[in-house]
Amino acid sequence: MSWLGRSKLPDVGTTIFTVMSRRAQQLGAINLGQGFPDYEIDPLLVELVARAMRDGHNQYAPMEGLPTLRERIAAKLAASYGLQFDPQSEITVTLGATEAIYSGIQAVAGPGDEVIAFDPAYDAYEPAVRLAGARCIRLPLLAPQFRYDWDQVRAALSERTRLILINSPHNPACTVATTQDLQTLAELIRGRDITVLSDEVYEHMVFDGRRHASVLAHPELRLRSLAVFSFGKTLHATGLRIGYGVAPAALTTELRKVHQFNTFSIAHPLQQAIADYLRERPGTGGDLPAFFQAKRERLRAALDGGGLHLPPAQGTFFQLLDFAAIAPPGDVEFAERLLTEAGVASIPLSPFYAEPPPLSCVRLCIAKRDATLDAAAERLAAFAHRLARAGA
Repeated sequence: MSWLGRSKLPDVGTTIFTVMSRRAQQLGAINLGQGFPDYEIDPLLVELVARAMRDGHNQYAPMEGLPTLRERIAAKLAASYGLQFDPQSEITVTLGATEAIYSGIQAVAGPGDEVIAFDPAYDAYEPAVRLAGARCIRLPLLAPQFRYDWDQVRAALSERTRLILINSPHNPACTVATTQDLQTLAELIRGRDITVLSDEVYEHMVFDGRRHASVLAHPELRLRSLAVFSFGKTLHATGLRIGYGVAPAALTTELRKVHQFNTFSIAHPLQQAIADYLRERPGTGGDLPAFFQAKRERLRAALDGGGLHLPPAQGTFFQLLDFAAIAPPGDVEFAERLLTEAGVASIPLSPFYAEPPPLSCVRLCIAKRDATLDAAAERLAAFAHRLARAGA
C-alpha cells in the first residue's frame, strides 16, 4: 500500500536538526547545530530522578501533571513575574514544549481558520497548524535585526485569524521581543477573537541586562494567551522532555482536552524529580543569563573578525554567524561547506522560512563545553582564513 497520495504532510521531510546531527556524527564534525548541551547536568538532578524511581513514583501521573510540580511551577512564575497562577486550573505539564505547542494549536485552530507565524519560524509550528486543518500565514521578521513588522501584521489580520504564534527569546534569530512589541500586539488584536501562543522556552536566557518580556506579565495578553516553557532548556537536560503550558482556566480546559488524548500522562519519576529539584534549588534559572553570556562572548572573541561577524545574541543558547564578508548569500550551501570543509555542524536559517530570502548567516549552539567551543572556533577561523585568501 502507498500512503503518499493521502499524506497530510506530503512536503514534510526529516527536520534539519536531525539531518545535521546525523551527518555531523558520520563525518566526525563538531556539532554546534542541534541545540543540546554536551556538558554534565547537575548531579543533584540525577540523584533525584533515581530517588523518585526508588521511592515508587513509577506509575501514571495525573493527566494535568503532578500537583506538587504544578505548585512549584506556580511559585517559580510568581518569583519571575510577580503574578499568581492557579496550579489546579492554569498550569498543565506536557511532553516537552513541542507537545504544549501542538496541543495548543489543535485546541484553538480548525478548518477555515488562519494562524499567523513569523519567519524564521521554528519548524514544528506550521505542520501542527496544517494538521489542525487551518492555514498558516507566514510573515517575515525584518532582517538583519529580525524585528516585527506590525504594519504587516495589521494587514494580515482577518475575520479568520484565530491564533498568533510568537517566540521570544527567538530561535533561530536569537532576538528578544520588547514590552512595546507585546503592547502593540495587544492593541492590534483588541476586540478580536484571537488567541496568542507564546513560545518562551528560553525565558531565562536573555543577555546584556535585558529582562524577558512574557505575555503572562502583560495584563491584556495574559487573558488570551497560552505561554509555553521547557524544563529541558532550563535544566540543561533536553532529553527530559518535560514542559508546561500556562493559560487562563477556560483555555487550559481546551488545552487539556487535546493533551489527554495526545500524551495523556507525562513521565512520573521525572516530574517528581523536577518538583524536588525546584524545592532544593528555588532560584533555578537565575544563573543562566551570566552562564550563557560568557559562552557567547567566548565564541565571539575567538571568531569575530577575520571575515566572520557574530552580532551579539540577545537571547537563547544560540549565536548567529554572519559570513557575508567572505562568501555570497546562501546559508544552506555555506552550512554544507562548514560541515564538510571545516568539520563544524551549524544550522542554516532557510529551512525556517516559507519563502527564504538570500541569507548570509547560520546558527551556532553555544550550549557546549568551553573546550568544544574553542575547538569549533579554531576550525571555523581556519576555514574563514582559507576562504578569505582564496577570495571565496
